[in-house]
Amino acid sequence: MGQTARVSAITWIAAASLAAWLWLLLFQGFFWRTDVRLPALREPRTWPSVCVVVPARDEAAMLPSSLPSLLAQDYPGRAEIFLVDDGSRDGTGDLARELARRHGGLPLTVDSPGEPPAGWTGKLWAVRHGIALARTREPAYLLLTDADIAHAPDSLRRLVAGARTGGFDVVSQMARLRVESLWERLVVPAFVYFFAQLYPFRRISKRNKEKKENREGTAGEKKGKRTGTAAAAGGCVLLSAEAAERARIPDSIRHAVIDDVALARAVKRTGGRVWLGLADGVDSVRPYPRLRDLWRMVSRSAYAQLRHNLLLLAGTVGGLALVYLAPPVTLVVGAALGDPATAVLGGTAWLVMAGTYVPMLRYYRQSWWLAPLLPFTAFLYLLMTVDSAVQHYRGRGAAWKGRTYPRPEPVADEG
Repeated sequence: MGQTARVSAITWIAAASLAAWLWLLLFQGFFWRTDVRLPALREPRTWPSVCVVVPARDEAAMLPSSLPSLLAQDYPGRAEIFLVDDGSRDGTGDLARELARRHGGLPLTVDSPGEPPAGWTGKLWAVRHGIALARTREPAYLLLTDADIAHAPDSLRRLVAGARTGGFDVVSQMARLRVESLWERLVVPAFVYFFAQLYPFRRISKRNKEKKENREGTAGEKKGKRTGTAAAAGGCVLLSAEAAERARIPDSIRHAVIDDVALARAVKRTGGRVWLGLADGVDSVRPYPRLRDLWRMVSRSAYAQLRHNLLLLAGTVGGLALVYLAPPVTLVVGAALGDPATAVLGGTAWLVMAGTYVPMLRYYRQSWWLAPLLPFTAFLYLLMTVDSAVQHYRGRGAAWKGRTYPRPEPVADEG
């Protein structure tokens, strides 16, 4: 009797996991597809002016592989780069000036913002300083890009054409991260896969259902206002200057740890349109050769994504276990107990999971055999998320380039 009840419970778990995967496959915005890219573009008759803002802190190792690609942008309109050296101790600012002298190309200004005041994360304080410098040029668009991102020569041109063609206030591309070490191959494609599952790219570009008066006043800024799915990828965000002013970027998100998602929500909340897709020609040059490097990258913001809520953490851990860990476990247990129904349900769920992961592996030019290992990678992410919560309650908070920030107090909107 006990064995029958045990097998029955395992069978239900396997069935629930398979049901979850069928729902994700069909009803979660087709998150597993990798064809959301910048479409065929119509070039504008006149090219608007653009200012590129690059926050940089201790990035001397990355700049030789990234900054020359920005300097060499083939952009028909007026474009200028503002690199904000946020208290670097490795000569980041001096190296940037030297690279500009050596390579030429777009004009480069290097400046420093000083220490961030209370209530600001360091990166957003650097971005604020860069945007303030850029606004003296009265640009139509701002390109916010990280110091470890290398751009193809036509990257800026394609981003601006995409914004104009689609009528978007934000056009963001998820930079292709490096996948060379064993751990990068195991963890990096899954990172983007999980992000797309949480924020399906197809849903992001849908128009707000809110009334157009959001563009005129503060109706869309009220707490709790729904914006639909909104996200961006912080390494490459083209933002219209008008939308930035309307959404008070970055002041309205000054305390955000996950600043790219917060930016997209702020823009959408004020009636703007957002597009996010996978990149062609926008690549991160930052290496993550060891597991601890990737662990730090994920755990830095994982608990912030859950709004520092223990109930959400428990739900996330349970959800990851049911969706990713249950399929292989129930397959093995079902086979061991001679229960073909449980084994088939668990195996089918595992097969669907692996099948949805293959397109992302192909995008990253990785072998399909990594797909069945996704439960192991998900288990690592589960541990990273729990560790993120542990670090939070130990008072370490989130960090950016050596700066640690405690959990921010709620910030009242300014009129």
